[in-house]
Amino acid sequence: MGTPEFAIPSLEALVEGGYKPVAVVTGPDRRRGRGRKLQPTAITQAAQRLDIRTILQPGSVKDPAFASAIGTLDCDLQVVVAFRILPRTVFTRARLGAFNLHASLLPKFRGAAPINRALMTGATQTGVTTFYLREKVDTGNVILQWPTAILPHETAGDLHDRLARLGAHAVLETTRRIAGGRAQTRVQDDVQATAAPKIFRNDCRIPWEQPAEAVHNHCRGLAPYPGAWTLWKSTTLKILGTEVAHRTGKPGTVLNSNGCLVVACKTEAVAITRLQAPGQRVLGVQDFLNGHPIVPGTTLR
Repeated sequence: MGTPEFAIPSLEALVEGGYKPVAVVTGPDRRRGRGRKLQPTAITQAAQRLDIRTILQPGSVKDPAFASAIGTLDCDLQVVVAFRILPRTVFTRARLGAFNLHASLLPKFRGAAPINRALMTGATQTGVTTFYLREKVDTGNVILQWPTAILPHETAGDLHDRLARLGAHAVLETTRRIAGGRAQTRVQDDVQATAAPKIFRNDCRIPWEQPAEAVHNHCRGLAPYPGAWTLWKSTTLKILGTEVAHRTGKPGTVLNSNGCLVVACKTEAVAITRLQAPGQRVLGVQDFLNGHPIVPGTTLR
């Protein structure tokens, strides 16, 4: 069960490892692009390529008809990667249970945005966790957990791709352990839990009043999507690449725009390396400034 690209390596790993699913569950087709044509999910496309014939696309996972459809599959195990919150009537239908892959070292960063939130808070380590499903989200008993260091300039996109690959190996190994009766579990320590709630637009606004390191982490934690943003005059700019710079000034003030774009923070500054204006493509800072001159002393808000 999964919908976005993050789930594809796990599906491929299961098939290559000899555990071809009897069915794939994913989200409904959506209208996308300028033509607003119906487009299948990333997992639907992957399942078709892997010759998985049964694809379920429930409008609501709480629909009793969906639980009934899952029951008719007579499956041994449910594997969940980046999907919706399942009701008990669904995740109890498999003989060996249901497990989920989560992109953090649970109980750290429970929630919808563990990759973004880990980077935004300046974490230096994360990883992947597989755990048995229970009704309370991301709280089930841990089966397997693999850590990995977060690199200093890694973006959410970089980390997403790395954890998708690491997670695929974890999913396959977890499946092997469960199938072989070798899955040992441990209870999560709720006292150590931290939250990783869904990202909303206001969460993405750049806090120039914070130290430069925090601003840098904020920007890389939201790159390339949904993108940290700031206001230049009345224009919303997405800031998709930054580096810490050893300059000082009033927070939000442009200190240098001669071949670079340095903006003051509470302490030190950040040099913006990649950005995007509305309706335009992402540009390196020099190309951007050639078409959008920003003078020193300008305030970004």
